[in-house]
Amino acid sequence: MASSLFMSQSELPSETSADPRRPALVQSLRSRYADAERRQDAAAKQALFQEAVYLGIRPEEFTAPG
Repeated sequence: MASSLFMSQSELPSETSADPRRPALVQSLRSRYADAERRQDAAAKQALFQEAVYLGIRPEEFTAPG
């Protein structure tokens, strides 16, 4: 049987995952995103979005006003 290239919804990381690093990662992304916004640095923001995808963090978790 061939394996799927896509992850099922249950395999995706969630906000409620037990990863103790997650709050620190989100806070780091939030802080660096705010800095990139102040500098109007589109390349830095794009890199942060890519990092977030890699980490399984949705953009609205760190771009939304806190």
